[in-house]
Amino acid sequence: MKKTIIFVLSLVLCIGLFSVSKAMAEEDPTICAIHPFSGRFAFAGIHGAAAMEDAIAMANEAGGINGKKIKYYWADGEYKNDVGIAAFKRLYAQHKPQAMWGQSTGMTKALAPEINTRYKVLYSAYTFAEIAADPKKNPFMFIAGPTYAEMFGILLKYIAKEKPGANIAFFYSDTEFGREPIPAGRKLCKEMGLNLVAEEISKVGGVDISTQILDMKRKKVDYCIFHGFVVSPIQSVIKQSKDYGLKCKFMGTFWSTEKHLLDQLKGLANEYMGVTCYSYYYQDQYPMIKKIRAWTKKHHPKYAEYRPQAYMQVFMGTTLFIEAFKRADKAGSITGESLAKALRSIKNFDVGGLMPPVTISKNNSIPVGRIVRGNPKTLRFDPVSDWISLD
Repeated sequence: MKKTIIFVLSLVLCIGLFSVSKAMAEEDPTICAIHPFSGRFAFAGIHGAAAMEDAIAMANEAGGINGKKIKYYWADGEYKNDVGIAAFKRLYAQHKPQAMWGQSTGMTKALAPEINTRYKVLYSAYTFAEIAADPKKNPFMFIAGPTYAEMFGILLKYIAKEKPGANIAFFYSDTEFGREPIPAGRKLCKEMGLNLVAEEISKVGGVDISTQILDMKRKKVDYCIFHGFVVSPIQSVIKQSKDYGLKCKFMGTFWSTEKHLLDQLKGLANEYMGVTCYSYYYQDQYPMIKKIRAWTKKHHPKYAEYRPQAYMQVFMGTTLFIEAFKRADKAGSITGESLAKALRSIKNFDVGGLMPPVTISKNNSIPVGRIVRGNPKTLRFDPVSDWISLD
């Protein structure tokens, strides 16, 4: 009899401890992130990590998640899949977060099956790849902006309005990153009545690009869209096109529409246009940019002069994490499942001008962007369009 009572009491105690532990895990808002502090994408990781820390600190200073402080833990993934995945699993085991941020497209693709079945955390990353914008296959993933394919859609929509029936060239890197949006781009050209007359491929940092330039000249390209590069060989193509007499407009997607390209182009900065999905650090007419600038000046004076778009991407993603936390908590519990549901409920969410009011699309992305042009005097980007939505 005594053994039976002891067994029952032990069972009740275990169940009670499990329930308390489960409740704590559900109610303790926790975010973990893998940032590439080293490797060729470190320029994004350093600023992105600061963005996440800043957004969380601002939220906690304002009361956290309905009074609960957000916990945040991170690791360096070195922009290597094996290192990043190991860090992801280690952080999850140690802290049981409900939301996690990854360092790359490769890491996102590798972890997708386990995120769906094992980890079940709300997830985003330093990527705009379509795998993170497919809620039927990957319901816990989202993109804090347009996919690469949607960026092409925004650029092509602008071109179709400016010059109907224009001749288009896609100039992309011979990488998975470079090739990703090309099939969608081909389809979009047909739908918008644009003529895709050339596809030029180059290695990242390629030097000899004369063959591609001459091919575009021969095919009378009106607009050349770069993708899969950060800087090189974009600046070389633009500069050498002058020598070869190629007269076309050069455009690019998110990662190349950044100050480091304009620093290379200098006096030719106005020869480049691109799509961006966030306001720039110097556009302090927007309340959120003004807040970020003041915060940076106070807490990170070393970077007070400029924060790149990688900072804005992660700040936006973290802002959406936080809003999902608030909605899920009000609904009753904080879990990966409840966060994913809360994220999909976001409509016309005011983010202080960092983007226009945000609505999460049916694809778990934000298909909105703005066309900007380089300014050779300021080496900044000036808007040449209003916000363009694909919804």
